[in-house]
Amino acid sequence: MPRLVKLLSVLLLSLPILAGAACEDPAKPIDEQGFVAINGIEQWVTIKGQRCGNPVVLMVHGGPGNPLTPLAHNIFATWEKDFTMVHWDQRGSGMTWGRNRPAENEALTMEILTADGLAVADYAARHLGKRKLLLWGSSWGSMLGIQMAHAKPALFDAYIGAVQVISYKENETALYNKLLQLARAANDQDAIGKLEALGAPPWSDPRAFGIARRIDRKYEAKVTDPAPASWWKPAPAYATPKYEADYEAGEDYSFLQFVGLKGDGMFSRYDLHRLGTGFALPVYFVMGQEDILSSPEVARRYFDRIEAPHKRFVVVPRAGHDPNEPMIAAQLQVLREAAARAR
Repeated sequence: MPRLVKLLSVLLLSLPILAGAACEDPAKPIDEQGFVAINGIEQWVTIKGQRCGNPVVLMVHGGPGNPLTPLAHNIFATWEKDFTMVHWDQRGSGMTWGRNRPAENEALTMEILTADGLAVADYAARHLGKRKLLLWGSSWGSMLGIQMAHAKPALFDAYIGAVQVISYKENETALYNKLLQLARAANDQDAIGKLEALGAPPWSDPRAFGIARRIDRKYEAKVTDPAPASWWKPAPAYATPKYEADYEAGEDYSFLQFVGLKGDGMFSRYDLHRLGTGFALPVYFVMGQEDILSSPEVARRYFDRIEAPHKRFVVVPRAGHDPNEPMIAAQLQVLREAAARAR
Protein backbone atom coordinates (compact mmCIF):
# COMPACT_ATOMS: atom_id res chain seq x y z
CA MET A 1 0.00 0.00 0.00
CA PRO A 2 2.78 2.56 0.61
CA ARG A 3 3.79 2.22 -3.06
CA LEU A 4 0.19 2.95 -4.13
CA VAL A 5 -0.01 6.01 -1.86
CA LYS A 6 3.24 7.33 -3.33
CA LEU A 7 1.95 6.73 -6.87
CA LEU A 8 -1.31 8.52 -6.09
CA SER A 9 0.50 11.55 -4.70
CA VAL A 10 2.51 11.89 -7.91
CA LEU A 11 -0.23 11.15 -10.45
CA LEU A 12 -2.99 13.24 -8.90
CA LEU A 13 -0.78 16.29 -9.32
CA SER A 14 -1.19 15.95 -13.09
CA LEU A 15 -4.95 16.53 -12.92
CA PRO A 16 -5.84 20.01 -14.24
CA ILE A 17 -7.42 22.48 -11.83
CA LEU A 18 -10.93 23.36 -13.07
CA ALA A 19 -12.09 26.97 -13.08
CA GLY A 20 -15.58 26.16 -11.87
CA ALA A 21 -18.29 23.56 -11.52
CA ALA A 22 -20.53 22.48 -14.41
CA CYS A 23 -23.67 22.37 -12.26
CA GLU A 24 -24.62 26.01 -11.71
CA ASP A 25 -28.36 25.21 -11.60
CA PRO A 26 -29.05 21.95 -9.68
CA ALA A 27 -32.46 21.55 -11.38
CA LYS A 28 -31.05 21.44 -14.92
CA PRO A 29 -30.11 18.24 -16.76
CA ILE A 30 -26.52 17.51 -17.65
CA ASP A 31 -25.23 15.58 -20.67
CA GLU A 32 -21.48 15.76 -21.32
CA GLN A 33 -18.98 13.51 -23.00
CA GLY A 34 -15.38 13.93 -23.99
CA PHE A 35 -11.75 13.31 -23.16
CA VAL A 36 -10.35 14.47 -19.84
CA ALA A 37 -6.64 14.72 -18.99
CA ILE A 38 -6.12 12.01 -16.37
CA ASN A 39 -2.66 11.09 -15.16
CA GLY A 40 -0.80 11.93 -18.34
CA ILE A 41 -3.26 10.70 -20.98
CA GLU A 42 -6.70 11.70 -22.24
CA GLN A 43 -9.41 9.37 -20.94
CA TRP A 44 -13.05 9.20 -22.04
CA VAL A 45 -15.63 10.36 -19.49
CA THR A 46 -19.39 10.79 -19.88
CA ILE A 47 -21.71 12.56 -17.43
CA LYS A 48 -25.48 12.37 -17.69
CA GLY A 49 -28.47 12.95 -15.43
CA GLN A 50 -31.88 14.62 -15.34
CA ARG A 51 -30.89 16.96 -12.48
CA CYS A 52 -27.23 17.82 -12.09
CA GLY A 53 -27.83 18.49 -8.40
CA ASN A 54 -28.62 14.82 -7.79
CA PRO A 55 -26.09 12.54 -6.06
CA VAL A 56 -23.29 11.47 -8.39
CA VAL A 57 -22.40 7.83 -9.10
CA LEU A 58 -19.00 6.93 -10.55
CA MET A 59 -19.37 3.68 -12.51
CA VAL A 60 -16.28 1.44 -12.66
CA HIS A 61 -16.80 -0.97 -15.53
CA GLY A 62 -15.86 -4.61 -15.81
CA GLY A 63 -13.84 -6.70 -18.19
CA PRO A 64 -11.27 -5.37 -17.89
CA GLY A 65 -11.70 -3.75 -21.27
CA ASN A 66 -15.51 -3.67 -21.39
CA PRO A 67 -16.66 -0.04 -21.04
CA LEU A 68 -20.30 0.60 -20.24
CA THR A 69 -20.47 3.85 -22.21
CA PRO A 70 -21.87 2.32 -25.45
CA LEU A 71 -24.74 0.63 -23.56
CA ALA A 72 -25.40 3.01 -20.65
CA HIS A 73 -28.36 4.65 -22.39
CA ASN A 74 -30.12 1.26 -22.42
CA ILE A 75 -29.14 -0.33 -19.12
CA PHE A 76 -28.95 2.65 -16.77
CA ALA A 77 -31.39 5.18 -18.25
CA THR A 78 -33.80 4.84 -15.32
CA TRP A 79 -30.98 5.63 -12.88
CA GLU A 80 -30.56 9.08 -14.44
CA LYS A 81 -33.76 10.31 -12.75
CA ASP A 82 -32.25 10.01 -9.27
CA PHE A 83 -28.51 10.19 -9.99
CA THR A 84 -25.95 11.91 -12.15
CA MET A 85 -24.12 9.02 -13.81
CA VAL A 86 -20.40 9.25 -14.56
CA HIS A 87 -18.98 6.57 -16.86
CA TRP A 88 -15.28 6.23 -17.64
CA ASP A 89 -13.48 4.16 -20.27
CA GLN A 90 -10.52 2.85 -18.32
CA ARG A 91 -6.94 3.04 -19.55
CA GLY A 92 -6.57 0.38 -22.26
CA SER A 93 -10.33 0.31 -23.02
CA GLY A 94 -12.80 1.68 -25.55
CA MET A 95 -12.48 5.36 -26.42
CA THR A 96 -9.48 5.75 -24.14
CA TRP A 97 -7.67 2.95 -26.01
CA GLY A 98 -8.51 4.58 -29.34
CA ARG A 99 -7.04 7.90 -28.21
CA ASN A 100 -4.00 6.50 -26.37
CA ARG A 101 -3.00 3.09 -27.69
CA PRO A 102 -0.50 1.63 -25.21
CA ALA A 103 2.97 0.65 -26.36
CA GLU A 104 3.40 -3.04 -27.13
CA ASN A 105 5.28 -3.69 -23.89
CA GLU A 106 3.22 -1.31 -21.72
CA ALA A 107 1.65 -3.09 -18.76
CA LEU A 108 -1.54 -2.34 -16.91
CA THR A 109 -1.34 -2.62 -13.15
CA MET A 110 -3.89 -2.37 -10.39
CA GLU A 111 -1.90 0.52 -8.90
CA ILE A 112 -2.01 2.60 -12.10
CA LEU A 113 -5.70 1.92 -12.71
CA THR A 114 -6.55 2.71 -9.08
CA ALA A 115 -4.73 6.03 -9.39
CA ASP A 116 -6.61 6.74 -12.64
CA GLY A 117 -9.94 5.93 -11.01
CA LEU A 118 -9.30 8.22 -8.06
CA ALA A 119 -8.25 11.00 -10.41
CA VAL A 120 -11.51 10.57 -12.36
CA ALA A 121 -13.47 10.65 -9.09
CA ASP A 122 -11.68 13.81 -8.02
CA TYR A 123 -12.35 15.40 -11.42
CA ALA A 124 -16.05 14.49 -11.35
CA ALA A 125 -16.53 15.77 -7.79
CA ARG A 126 -14.91 19.13 -8.51
CA HIS A 127 -16.50 19.48 -11.95
CA LEU A 128 -19.97 18.85 -10.52
CA GLY A 129 -19.42 20.80 -7.31
CA LYS A 130 -19.74 17.76 -5.06
CA ARG A 131 -17.83 16.90 -1.91
CA LYS A 132 -18.29 13.14 -2.34
CA LEU A 133 -19.56 10.58 -4.86
CA LEU A 134 -21.13 7.15 -4.67
CA LEU A 135 -18.74 4.54 -6.05
CA TRP A 136 -20.08 1.54 -7.98
CA GLY A 137 -17.97 -1.30 -9.38
CA SER A 138 -19.04 -4.53 -11.07
CA SER A 139 -17.05 -7.72 -11.77
CA TRP A 140 -13.53 -6.52 -12.70
CA GLY A 141 -14.82 -3.09 -11.69
CA SER A 142 -15.53 -4.47 -8.21
CA MET A 143 -11.88 -5.49 -7.93
CA LEU A 144 -10.74 -2.02 -8.97
CA GLY A 145 -13.51 -0.10 -7.21
CA ILE A 146 -12.92 -1.62 -3.78
CA GLN A 147 -9.22 -0.72 -4.06
CA MET A 148 -10.26 2.88 -4.79
CA ALA A 149 -12.69 2.93 -1.86
CA HIS A 150 -10.04 1.61 0.52
CA ALA A 151 -7.29 3.94 -0.76
CA LYS A 152 -9.26 7.20 -0.54
CA PRO A 153 -12.55 6.77 1.35
CA ALA A 154 -12.94 10.52 1.89
CA LEU A 155 -13.90 10.86 -1.79
CA PHE A 156 -16.94 8.60 -1.48
CA ASP A 157 -20.21 8.41 0.43
CA ALA A 158 -20.36 4.64 -0.04
CA TYR A 159 -18.97 1.76 -2.06
CA ILE A 160 -21.36 -0.58 -3.91
CA GLY A 161 -19.75 -3.81 -5.14
CA ALA A 162 -21.90 -5.57 -7.72
CA VAL A 163 -20.99 -9.26 -8.15
CA GLN A 164 -17.97 -8.61 -5.93
CA VAL A 165 -14.83 -10.63 -6.65
CA ILE A 166 -12.84 -11.57 -3.52
CA SER A 167 -9.66 -13.36 -4.58
CA TYR A 168 -8.19 -15.32 -7.43
CA LYS A 169 -7.68 -18.43 -5.33
CA GLU A 170 -11.11 -18.54 -3.71
CA ASN A 171 -13.22 -17.43 -6.67
CA GLU A 172 -11.48 -19.57 -9.29
CA THR A 173 -11.49 -22.67 -7.07
CA ALA A 174 -15.19 -22.21 -6.33
CA LEU A 175 -15.90 -21.62 -10.04
CA TYR A 176 -14.06 -24.76 -11.13
CA ASN A 177 -15.57 -27.02 -8.49
CA LYS A 178 -19.13 -25.79 -9.13
CA LEU A 179 -18.85 -26.11 -12.90
CA LEU A 180 -17.47 -29.62 -12.64
CA GLN A 181 -20.29 -30.56 -10.25
CA LEU A 182 -22.94 -29.15 -12.61
CA ALA A 183 -21.40 -30.72 -15.70
CA ARG A 184 -21.21 -34.15 -14.08
CA ALA A 185 -24.79 -33.92 -12.80
CA ALA A 186 -25.93 -33.10 -16.36
CA ASN A 187 -23.65 -35.73 -17.94
CA ASP A 188 -22.26 -32.87 -20.04
CA GLN A 189 -19.32 -34.70 -21.57
CA ASP A 190 -18.10 -31.72 -23.56
CA ALA A 191 -17.86 -29.50 -20.45
CA ILE A 192 -16.46 -32.34 -18.33
CA GLY A 193 -13.73 -32.98 -20.88
CA LYS A 194 -12.76 -29.32 -21.11
CA LEU A 195 -12.71 -28.82 -17.35
CA GLU A 196 -10.74 -31.98 -16.66
CA ALA A 197 -8.25 -30.98 -19.35
CA LEU A 198 -7.79 -27.61 -17.63
CA GLY A 199 -7.36 -29.13 -14.20
CA ALA A 200 -8.00 -27.20 -11.01
CA PRO A 201 -6.66 -23.63 -10.76
CA PRO A 202 -4.25 -21.89 -10.58
CA TRP A 203 -4.01 -21.95 -14.37
CA SER A 204 -0.93 -21.12 -16.42
CA ASP A 205 -2.75 -21.23 -19.79
CA PRO A 206 -4.13 -17.75 -20.64
CA ARG A 207 -7.05 -19.43 -22.42
CA ALA A 208 -8.21 -21.27 -19.30
CA PHE A 209 -10.27 -18.45 -17.83
CA GLY A 210 -12.13 -17.92 -21.12
CA ILE A 211 -12.89 -21.65 -21.45
CA ALA A 212 -14.30 -21.79 -17.93
CA ARG A 213 -16.24 -18.57 -18.44
CA ARG A 214 -18.03 -19.91 -21.52
CA ILE A 215 -19.14 -22.99 -19.57
CA ASP A 216 -20.14 -20.74 -16.67
CA ARG A 217 -22.38 -18.62 -18.91
CA LYS A 218 -24.10 -21.74 -20.27
CA TYR A 219 -25.06 -22.98 -16.82
CA GLU A 220 -26.01 -19.58 -15.41
CA ALA A 221 -28.34 -19.05 -18.39
CA LYS A 222 -30.39 -22.08 -17.29
CA VAL A 223 -31.37 -20.53 -13.94
CA THR A 224 -31.40 -16.75 -14.53
CA ASP A 225 -33.62 -14.28 -16.34
CA PRO A 226 -32.15 -13.12 -19.66
CA ALA A 227 -31.41 -9.45 -20.11
CA PRO A 228 -33.48 -7.65 -22.77
CA ALA A 229 -31.89 -7.93 -26.21
CA SER A 230 -32.25 -4.16 -26.59
CA TRP A 231 -29.64 -3.62 -23.85
CA TRP A 232 -26.86 -4.74 -26.15
CA LYS A 233 -27.50 -2.26 -28.98
CA PRO A 234 -24.80 0.45 -28.77
CA ALA A 235 -25.62 4.14 -28.95
CA PRO A 236 -25.10 5.59 -32.45
CA ALA A 237 -21.87 7.39 -31.50
CA TYR A 238 -20.32 4.00 -30.69
CA ALA A 239 -21.80 2.05 -33.62
CA THR A 240 -18.92 2.82 -35.97
CA PRO A 241 -16.28 0.55 -37.49
CA LYS A 242 -13.50 2.53 -35.78
CA TYR A 243 -15.02 2.28 -32.34
CA GLU A 244 -15.81 -1.41 -32.77
CA ALA A 245 -12.19 -2.05 -33.79
CA ASP A 246 -10.88 0.02 -30.87
CA TYR A 247 -13.21 -1.75 -28.45
CA GLU A 248 -12.10 -5.21 -29.58
CA ALA A 249 -8.42 -4.29 -29.56
CA GLY A 250 -8.69 -2.73 -26.11
CA GLU A 251 -10.61 -5.74 -24.83
CA ASP A 252 -7.92 -8.12 -26.12
CA TYR A 253 -5.12 -6.02 -24.62
CA SER A 254 -6.83 -5.56 -21.25
CA PHE A 255 -7.88 -9.19 -20.93
CA LEU A 256 -4.35 -10.39 -21.60
CA GLN A 257 -3.11 -8.01 -18.90
CA PHE A 258 -5.77 -9.50 -16.62
CA VAL A 259 -4.88 -13.18 -17.13
CA GLY A 260 -1.22 -12.90 -18.21
CA LEU A 261 0.60 -14.97 -20.82
CA LYS A 262 1.40 -17.61 -18.19
CA GLY A 263 -1.55 -17.07 -15.90
CA ASP A 264 0.49 -14.41 -14.11
CA GLY A 265 -1.62 -11.32 -14.85
CA MET A 266 -3.33 -8.89 -12.51
CA PHE A 267 -5.96 -11.41 -11.46
CA SER A 268 -3.40 -13.96 -10.23
CA ARG A 269 -2.20 -11.45 -7.62
CA TYR A 270 -5.61 -10.26 -6.48
CA ASP A 271 -6.66 -11.04 -2.91
CA LEU A 272 -8.91 -8.79 -0.82
CA HIS A 273 -7.76 -10.51 2.35
CA ARG A 274 -4.37 -8.83 1.88
CA LEU A 275 -6.14 -5.47 1.48
CA GLY A 276 -7.80 -6.01 4.83
CA THR A 277 -11.37 -5.78 6.12
CA GLY A 278 -11.45 -2.29 7.63
CA PHE A 279 -13.29 0.37 5.59
CA ALA A 280 -13.93 3.99 6.55
CA LEU A 281 -17.14 4.24 4.49
CA PRO A 282 -20.37 2.26 4.09
CA VAL A 283 -19.97 -0.93 2.03
CA TYR A 284 -22.67 -2.75 0.07
CA PHE A 285 -22.35 -6.02 -1.84
CA VAL A 286 -25.07 -6.93 -4.38
CA MET A 287 -24.69 -10.54 -5.50
CA GLY A 288 -26.54 -12.73 -7.99
CA GLN A 289 -27.90 -15.82 -6.26
CA GLU A 290 -26.92 -17.95 -9.27
CA ASP A 291 -23.52 -16.33 -9.86
CA ILE A 292 -20.85 -19.00 -10.31
CA LEU A 293 -17.96 -16.74 -11.34
CA SER A 294 -18.15 -14.49 -8.28
CA SER A 295 -19.83 -16.82 -5.83
CA PRO A 296 -22.10 -15.16 -3.23
CA GLU A 297 -20.86 -17.72 -0.70
CA VAL A 298 -17.25 -16.65 -1.22
CA ALA A 299 -18.24 -12.98 -1.03
CA ARG A 300 -20.25 -13.53 2.14
CA ARG A 301 -17.30 -15.03 4.00
CA TYR A 302 -15.23 -11.91 3.35
CA PHE A 303 -18.15 -9.53 3.88
CA ASP A 304 -18.91 -10.93 7.33
CA ARG A 305 -15.43 -9.86 8.45
CA ILE A 306 -15.73 -6.30 7.13
CA GLU A 307 -15.70 -3.50 9.68
CA ALA A 308 -17.37 -0.38 8.29
CA PRO A 309 -19.69 2.44 9.45
CA HIS A 310 -22.52 0.55 7.75
CA LYS A 311 -22.67 -2.55 5.59
CA ARG A 312 -25.32 -4.54 3.77
CA PHE A 313 -25.23 -7.78 1.77
CA VAL A 314 -27.94 -8.27 -0.87
CA VAL A 315 -28.60 -11.49 -2.81
CA VAL A 316 -30.73 -11.21 -5.96
CA PRO A 317 -32.79 -14.25 -7.06
CA ARG A 318 -32.77 -15.24 -10.75
CA ALA A 319 -29.56 -13.24 -11.27
CA GLY A 320 -26.07 -14.45 -12.11
CA HIS A 321 -22.82 -12.70 -12.95
CA ASP A 322 -23.97 -10.79 -16.02
CA PRO A 323 -26.50 -7.97 -15.56
CA ASN A 324 -30.21 -8.55 -15.97
CA GLU A 325 -33.32 -6.64 -14.91
CA PRO A 326 -33.58 -8.06 -11.35
CA MET A 327 -29.91 -7.26 -10.71
CA ILE A 328 -30.11 -3.73 -12.09
CA ALA A 329 -33.28 -3.02 -10.08
CA ALA A 330 -31.63 -4.27 -6.88
CA GLN A 331 -28.55 -2.15 -7.47
CA LEU A 332 -30.67 0.95 -8.02
CA GLN A 333 -32.48 0.31 -4.73
CA VAL A 334 -29.15 -0.02 -2.91
CA LEU A 335 -27.88 3.21 -4.47
CA ARG A 336 -31.01 5.01 -3.28
CA GLU A 337 -30.48 3.64 0.22
CA ALA A 338 -26.81 4.67 0.22
CA ALA A 339 -27.68 8.17 -1.02
CA ALA A 340 -30.36 8.57 1.65
CA ARG A 341 -27.93 7.57 4.39
CA ALA A 342 -25.38 10.09 3.10
CA ARG A 343 -27.74 13.08 3.36
